[in-house]
Amino acid sequence: MHRRRLLQAGAAAALFATAPRLATAAYAPRPEGWRRFELTTRVELPRAGKAAQAWVPVPSLSQSLWTQPGETGFDGSAAQAELIDDPTQGIAFVHAIWPEGEAPAVLEVVSQVATQSRKIDLSAAPGDATLSPGERAKHTAATDLIPTDGIVRDTAEAITRGASSDLDRARRIYDWVVERSQRNPETRGCGLGDVATMLHSGDLSGKCADLNALFVGLARAAGLPARDLYGLRVAPSAFGYKSLGAGSSDVTKAQHCRAEVFLEGYGWVPADPADVRKVVLEEPPKTLTLDDREVEDVRAALFGASEGNWLCYNDAHDVTLPGASFGTLPFLMYPQAEIGGVEQDSLSPADFVYSITTREIV
Repeated sequence: MHRRRLLQAGAAAALFATAPRLATAAYAPRPEGWRRFELTTRVELPRAGKAAQAWVPVPSLSQSLWTQPGETGFDGSAAQAELIDDPTQGIAFVHAIWPEGEAPAVLEVVSQVATQSRKIDLSAAPGDATLSPGERAKHTAATDLIPTDGIVRDTAEAITRGASSDLDRARRIYDWVVERSQRNPETRGCGLGDVATMLHSGDLSGKCADLNALFVGLARAAGLPARDLYGLRVAPSAFGYKSLGAGSSDVTKAQHCRAEVFLEGYGWVPADPADVRKVVLEEPPKTLTLDDREVEDVRAALFGASEGNWLCYNDAHDVTLPGASFGTLPFLMYPQAEIGGVEQDSLSPADFVYSITTREIV
């Protein structure tokens, strides 16, 4: 097995044996120590003798306070396979190639990552956190699906007019997305994040890659550095929210995009309006509104805090993969593949075929 970046780990423990029951405490993530997870992605392409390729994302974003990628290994039947770290795009992935032939197209990728909960005290005086000019330019730039001019800029200016600080601007945008958006259970995958189309149509519904991209786009248009974080839920919520955690060790469909905004002095601040809307729609008894206590707790916490039951792959937009015939991806959060030069549906793992499982290492 090929490997990189060793992460020390102890013995494995059952991840879901002690899943929390419905909690009575408020939803209030805070740093309470690192957790380590092992993530296994298995690909078995139904290629029927055709040439095939696969690209499997692995955790690559490193942040000292809350996420540290560890070792990645891979094995399988590919004629060529390589772990690629692409710092220019800010992604890492395993690329495997199978020439024409009858051998099964199998790839297994095992990654380790450490993560922990976060809480930024936004009531305290700001510190000395700052971004370099290059980083600020990167995180205020437009992307293919997140423009920062036109209707996006006009909307951002209307939301933030009269705001007294960057913190006030960011909070107003967060509240605006929470109050005006809706989670749409019919949206495929996590959505696309086509911000201008959402605003032009007036349809502010979708899933996490839509609603949190809306926050990121409006923040960038208001001059605030912001980014989407593409990743995966890997454990139950410690606060008993079924909608905010993984329900089993099979996390094949547990992808989730979070967001952050950079506030001078405070650093990167978590923001997840999409999960507020997920709680409204999905949390039992599934009749909640923004006025219910369970939602109010989550809404208050998810601007400034995030729970460490989720791992991050990357924060990249407009991704190109080496050797791919299908062009630019809006983001890299799902395994990708093509068979005989034809792109496979990454949102249909049963047809693709791939599975993702996780376990916690203690």
